[in-house]
Amino acid sequence: MVAAAPGARPGGVASWEWMFRDRRHAGTLLGERVRLLALSDPVVLGLPRGGVVVAAEVARALGAPLDLLVVRKLGAPGNPELGIGAIAEEGVTVLNEGLIARLRVSPAEIEAVAEREHRELVRRTAAYRRGRLPVPLAGRSVVVVDDGLATGYTARAAVAAARARGAAVVVLAVPVAAPETVAEFSSLVERVVCVEVPEFLFAVGAAYADFSQTGDEEVERLLAAAALAAAAEEHQVVVDGGGLDLSGTLTVPAGAAGIVLFAHGSGSSRHSPRNRAVAAALQQAPLATLLFDLLTPGEDGDRSAVFDIPLLGARLAAATRWLRDTQAAGRLPVGYFGASTGAAAALWAAAEDGEIGAVVSRGGRPDLAVPRLGRVRAPTLLIVGGADPVVLSLNREAQAAMTAECRLEVVPGATHLFEERGALEQVSRLARDWFLHWLPPAGA
Repeated sequence: MVAAAPGARPGGVASWEWMFRDRRHAGTLLGERVRLLALSDPVVLGLPRGGVVVAAEVARALGAPLDLLVVRKLGAPGNPELGIGAIAEEGVTVLNEGLIARLRVSPAEIEAVAEREHRELVRRTAAYRRGRLPVPLAGRSVVVVDDGLATGYTARAAVAAARARGAAVVVLAVPVAAPETVAEFSSLVERVVCVEVPEFLFAVGAAYADFSQTGDEEVERLLAAAALAAAAEEHQVVVDGGGLDLSGTLTVPAGAAGIVLFAHGSGSSRHSPRNRAVAAALQQAPLATLLFDLLTPGEDGDRSAVFDIPLLGARLAAATRWLRDTQAAGRLPVGYFGASTGAAAALWAAAEDGEIGAVVSRGGRPDLAVPRLGRVRAPTLLIVGGADPVVLSLNREAQAAMTAECRLEVVPGATHLFEERGALEQVSRLARDWFLHWLPPAGA
């Protein structure tokens, strides 16, 4: 199925209001829309060079691995800017047979162009990967990202290469595309996500205020950073929640400055896409993370359990003790990140544990921990959406009741789930900076 994501505006003509500031801005907007698909086990593939910059923001929004898929346009003889097809990794070749016939390009000429571009493809692949193996795609949801689509032949080659590597689901995600090109992909991918679909797209660069060329150095830097994050040791663990086994995911990046336990709220789980996105941002800091379920599968539908703050707080405290006994993260300073009722559980547990280095609440209900707020010693950051007035009022009251260092940050225009453009990214930056500032040095 092919469809523009919510927020796309088909029709009309190109206009300044549709311009993206740059590729990073476009990637941020695109990532918000791809995140709504809730893809299973996603991998993000950027098409070099500019597509990798966009893809890095999409990967950050999904908390997914970033890799690249090298493609090369096949230029017409005597007019290299006019594409007659494209080649990609895995030996994929896609040709525009109609254009080739009209231009009367011979098979020998096609072979010569393809051979030249294949040599360049091999060179760039080796330079970008620097010995790193490609991220496995078999059985996974693959998001192919470019900075825009005009004719779409490079994207066609990339989609074919992703299929050849075993992708179970392929999503094509671009900031801007021509409507006819979007329609043509209906038989090639499961979904197209596009921020803008202007009726007339004369050039992809016209959608950007800054469409300056991306250098090889920038591509290599983004891929190296992604590889470092992917090298983090991730363990599926069984957490001791106080005599109760709770499922969790423990991720420990190299050189982690601390570890953050996520306390999910309101019946959510370790699979929460919002908390996974925040965790991915923390891991790049680098900070280790533990996402785990505070409730068992049988309890998560029980509203009384969801709001039982003493129960949730006790399980978080037990998980913290278990964590300190593990070899992977036992010496790291500990912080808590809580959302909704999970924020109350984090403050409840922190009130009894003087070694908790910092607490961050996202759209939390600290008011539910009022009996213990005055005993919390950990510096606490309360993050609330500006369009969430009831929760904002409750957080202000809780802030007044606290004696520890406490700051309230309001994200303008954000609602309770921080689904607006750039809202969750701002939450991630605020949380990262708070933990890095307040968590003591490891071993102190």
